[in-house]
Amino acid sequence: MHMPPFDNANRPLVDVDDSRVPLTYFNIVKLTRGQAFAYQTPGYETSIVPATGTVDVAVDGENYAAIGQRVENVWDGEPEGVYVPSGAKAEFVCQSERAEVFIAGAKFDKVLTPFAVRADEIDMIQYGSDDTKTHRKIKHILGTKYHDKVGRLLVSELFTVGAGGWSGFPSHKHDTDRLPDETLHNEVYNFRFKPDHGFGMQLLQADGDPVGQAFHLVDGSTFAFNAGYHPCVAAPGYEMYYFTILGGLSQRSLVQSFQPEHAYQVETIPGIKDMIAKFK
Repeated sequence: MHMPPFDNANRPLVDVDDSRVPLTYFNIVKLTRGQAFAYQTPGYETSIVPATGTVDVAVDGENYAAIGQRVENVWDGEPEGVYVPSGAKAEFVCQSERAEVFIAGAKFDKVLTPFAVRADEIDMIQYGSDDTKTHRKIKHILGTKYHDKVGRLLVSELFTVGAGGWSGFPSHKHDTDRLPDETLHNEVYNFRFKPDHGFGMQLLQADGDPVGQAFHLVDGSTFAFNAGYHPCVAAPGYEMYYFTILGGLSQRSLVQSFQPEHAYQVETIPGIKDMIAKFK
């Protein structure tokens, strides 16, 4: 499901119990200085991540000041975030001139403990190469280092390194719960481009179908899916970013299943096995 950019008026783009991706939740909230936003998502744990701007966050009596340091865009520094337990009351107040805030969520009933992730705690990995057109950087906000503190939610930021190139390749899927070979994770992306008039393409190919679908991505596109192989590509001359939300059905760790005819290319991309391990 591709959603071109639109004014969502601070209402969820992917709400709880969505018919297509019921394991995930996603909202984009835009505020100006002094404005506040409050929410509560019973049955879903969430993470508050400013794309730009700075917010003070309160979660069930716990306070986290000055979350988010980026000003211009998502390339302007490291991300920060706050983990919000399932059903907790959360509120954030804009402390900068303006703020754009992502709220990422995954279905999970157990109530854990809130915590903040600061810029110096981000788990980053860079892999691929210019030669293979797969050079990219991943900044894990809620990655493997928080397995004992988070239920089913994985939250990351992915960047193409340089202008143009592929991401999510070799083509893989995670739509069947068949451990130890694959897990079922719903996924939601929000894309940005630099410069912002850039574009890319998201492919989605159902298992067994010889030809998939292609979706034209622009700055602000949201893509949500529950099945299929799903590589994406940035056009030459443009850098691409996407905010990534993964919600697992039976576990948090992601196990990808690579498309058989392309799986051998795992051996051709420098550092990709380290990247795969970071999602487990």
